[in-house]
Amino acid sequence: MTIQSPDFWKRPSLWAALGVLVLVGVGSTLVVRQQLEARRLAEERAALPPPRQVKVVALGRIEPASRVVQVSASEAGRIERLVVAKGDRVEEGQILAYLDRYVVRQAERDLAASQLAEAQAQLAAQRNLGQAQVQEATTRIGQVDGPEQAAIAAQAAAVQSLQAQLNVAEIDLARFQQLHRSGAIARQELDRQQATVNRLRADVANAKATQQRLEQTRITDITNAEAQLAAVQANTTLAQLQSRVDSAAQTLALAEAQLALTVVRSPQAGQVLDIRAYPGEAVSPGGGPILSLGDTRQMFVVTEVYETDIGRVRLGQSATITSRNGAFPGTLTGTVAEIGLQIAKNDVIDDDPAANADARVVEVRVRIDQSEVVAALTNLQVDVAIDIEASPNSTIAPSENLD
Repeated sequence: MTIQSPDFWKRPSLWAALGVLVLVGVGSTLVVRQQLEARRLAEERAALPPPRQVKVVALGRIEPASRVVQVSASEAGRIERLVVAKGDRVEEGQILAYLDRYVVRQAERDLAASQLAEAQAQLAAQRNLGQAQVQEATTRIGQVDGPEQAAIAAQAAAVQSLQAQLNVAEIDLARFQQLHRSGAIARQELDRQQATVNRLRADVANAKATQQRLEQTRITDITNAEAQLAAVQANTTLAQLQSRVDSAAQTLALAEAQLALTVVRSPQAGQVLDIRAYPGEAVSPGGGPILSLGDTRQMFVVTEVYETDIGRVRLGQSATITSRNGAFPGTLTGTVAEIGLQIAKNDVIDDDPAANADARVVEVRVRIDQSEVVAALTNLQVDVAIDIEASPNSTIAPSENLD
């Protein structure tokens, strides 16, 4: 057996080698333990359920409740005068601008109005004349009918009186004839009675003829008077004047319509967001707008939700809105008010170069609770987080009634 010298344990190289062996052993033990711990944690994470999504995050842009309306001219021309400025609030139907043809069209309208007034005055005068003529013709009918009916009645009474006298005379004649045959009276008295009967018969015939003539005259006079009345009532001059009035009214309506084309009016109540054309610039219905208009009293966020997330979004869900560039302080709140019905490419482009510029999205409109904060920030890009776990607010109105 070899006995080590006492100097053997005093060698530095020995202790250095022992130290290295200890360090290697401890290090190996730690590495093994770390690997075992990492494997255990990985197994535990794999056994856990996947994390639940609680928010849908998307980009959006701010716009008025009425959206941004581009107001254009109804006909080609040049802007003569603007009567509003950027930031002005206007009401529906309020005049925004005049085109250069306004003065000419206004003169044409005034001329058409004066022509209509003249035609109406002539028609009224002719109507008054016609009414007077109708009254006159009606009076004539009364003047003709009354006296002639009285004359006919008087003649009828005369006929009845003569007929009564004739009846008595004929009875007397029959008695005289019997008396003459019995020799009670002379032939002369019989002839005298016969003459009386003959005279009365002639008088009755003449009276009846006179009555018939009076009746025929009345019929003729009444027919003539009624024909005159009909002629007055069917006055061709009145019809012509009425036609002139109708034509003048149509001309005035056309002139007013043409005048209206030279005036630019606000299609809705709102605020002038931008002036796009100024006096002297040419405009046309197919050209650029004159100004941009929107109702900024209530603001919305049009957010673009990925098609993979749209199924989680519901009306009434709450949302938070933030500005990444600090355009407004803090966080705004809102409510999902409208969900689009079609999928399209995104319009709001993220400033992140790695973002998907061709993503397929659905537009979701969020009503902002603090509209006054962003009333002057139309088209501002914002970040929107929709809380898909919160219960939707059942009091939200249908999307078609929001604007």
